[in-house]
Amino acid sequence: MNNLGLPPIIQGGMGAAVSSWYLARTVANEGQLGVVSGTALETVVTRRLQNGDEGGHMREALAHFPYPEVAEEILAKFYKPEGRQGKPFRPMRRLSLEAHTEHDQLAVASNFVEVWLAKQSGNGKVGINFLEKLQTATPAALYGAMLAGVDAILMGAGIPREIPKLMTDFSQGKPGQLSIDSERPAGMAAPILEFNPLESFGKAPELPRPAFLAIVTAEVLASYLARDEVTRPDGFVVEHFMAGGHNAPPRKLQDTETGYGPKDEANIPKVADVGLPFWLAGGRATPESVAEAVAFGAEGVQVGSLFALSNESGLLPEYREQMLQAAREGNLRVRTDHRASPTGFPFKVVDLPGTVGNAETYEARPRLCDLGYLRSSHIDEAGKVTYRCAAEPDSPYLKKGGEEEDLKARICLCNGLVAAVGLGQERPDGYKEAPLLTLGATTSDVEGMLKEFPTGWSAVDVINRLKSGLPVGANA
Repeated sequence: MNNLGLPPIIQGGMGAAVSSWYLARTVANEGQLGVVSGTALETVVTRRLQNGDEGGHMREALAHFPYPEVAEEILAKFYKPEGRQGKPFRPMRRLSLEAHTEHDQLAVASNFVEVWLAKQSGNGKVGINFLEKLQTATPAALYGAMLAGVDAILMGAGIPREIPKLMTDFSQGKPGQLSIDSERPAGMAAPILEFNPLESFGKAPELPRPAFLAIVTAEVLASYLARDEVTRPDGFVVEHFMAGGHNAPPRKLQDTETGYGPKDEANIPKVADVGLPFWLAGGRATPESVAEAVAFGAEGVQVGSLFALSNESGLLPEYREQMLQAAREGNLRVRTDHRASPTGFPFKVVDLPGTVGNAETYEARPRLCDLGYLRSSHIDEAGKVTYRCAAEPDSPYLKKGGEEEDLKARICLCNGLVAAVGLGQERPDGYKEAPLLTLGATTSDVEGMLKEFPTGWSAVDVINRLKSGLPVGANA
């Protein structure tokens, strides 16, 4: 065990609630690091409440939220004992550069709920995964996770240089600030988003500071973050471009199936030279890959796809089975799509009928942006802020200064990802959001798992298979 007290196997933080509290709790209960996805949790939790909160889990966690008056307000606003009865989900306030007390309270409570439920594994370790690109969501969400006693924060899809200080400030009961990467005139300072727990809740206790693992793709970024105490993480997850979800852009787009080339491979010995604990991710889901990672000096591996396809995953069973059946037939196709994400980052898309990763389903979807997690902010000379998303309707995007070229082939990730876990919006005109599915590109890992577990597998099966590649005593 490393000096962070973190185990060798990290379950990836996938999608929006694919890495749900139940999956993370199961993994943590087995002595590994269970990770919940921190993406769009206020949408996830409130939609579960509007669907009737089957099992009562949201209400159970909210009953332990340390600010009961806030929990009561959330329940009064969103909980529907009989479900929605076919009505659309309630609209949510979209994120912006302006702090908003009610929305901040909801974000804190929702992240608390997911982590608290996962932490009921007992002594197991639980982490939460955030996207650096979702900066306006981060401060309140991070505070909520820390309030629930999260053991580790993982963050990728950007350069998370301000997160260590943000965590330290929250642990000391101080307000936390984050610079927002807005498009703005030269010479104008980046806007600062502050979350002050004292203003939102009336008190700001000191909190345990979790470990911070920065998700990096190259030794250069690892070295950059580690050189300064202010930006230094506690460790790294070194992610290969074969990993699912968002990937870092290639240094130069290559004429290959993925668009990546040899220069996009991390130099693992140089990462080891940085001197901080690290785990390898992306195409590391076999016992042989685990053994190789440890031989490189890594603590272990982070694995996503096999957990996403496990019985405990938050994916709707029909989507999970659809992907497993495609793998059984040798037809599971995952493409690295350099256009799909409005962020401009490449994104791994599973191409299956009935999902927005399929051209026919994508074309049938009316363009709409109503969740807005991936909106970018733009500030003019007068200080006026506008928000746009390359997956929103063409006309407003262009009126707000967007380029027509940016609109082509963009997918609404927000709606597609929440639909994948059964929380897709049902619109008044009858349209139901189709899911967006993502996996790692190394589908041979899935096919290999199916040879041993032809009807599917549990998260425990995945853990036991990965642990067989560890040296004796490495999981102590």
